[in-house]
Amino acid sequence: MAYKNRLHRSELAVPGSSMRMLEKAPKAGADLVFLDLEDSVAVPDKEQARKNVIHALNHFDWSDCSISVRINGLDTHFCYRDIIDVAEQAGDKLDTLLVPKVGRPSDLQFVALLLEQIETAKGLKPINLHALIETAIGMANVEAIAQACPDRLEALVFGVADYAASTQARTVSMGGAQPKLLNARYPG
Repeated sequence: MAYKNRLHRSELAVPGSSMRMLEKAPKAGADLVFLDLEDSVAVPDKEQARKNVIHALNHFDWSDCSISVRINGLDTHFCYRDIIDVAEQAGDKLDTLLVPKVGRPSDLQFVALLLEQIETAKGLKPINLHALIETAIGMANVEAIAQACPDRLEALVFGVADYAASTQARTVSMGGAQPKLLNARYPG
């Protein structure tokens, strides 16, 4: 059964390609740390990042936070190895997998089925899922996605930047202060 009461007041994203950042992450004070294999990792570094993440899960003390791994998108050839290698080699250390660009219930069901097979083969407790909604199709299907895997789905996460791109929204800046708005509210 998905753990519904895990604290998510603060999340720290850590690129799997940076051992230095992986080493510091367990004691950073975040409620949840997600080790990233997706956006923060360049394509030539993907395989090494996966190895780094597995090493970090197995050798660092994550007892002060929840731990998640953001896998690569289901539309990439990196995804299946992310799921299999991470779950088989370090699944006993993992709280959740963060699944990017979830567009339909079948995306989560695919990951859940693969995890179920690995957990059965390795004798692991269930690894929960966080669904990252960051496309227009994901938003259109959000209610069905929320019901897709009730025993595993722990959270829906909204990815505003990729969502804006998928809807071709005109944006000035993603995150941070926007000087025009600040000057209008607080004239010099």
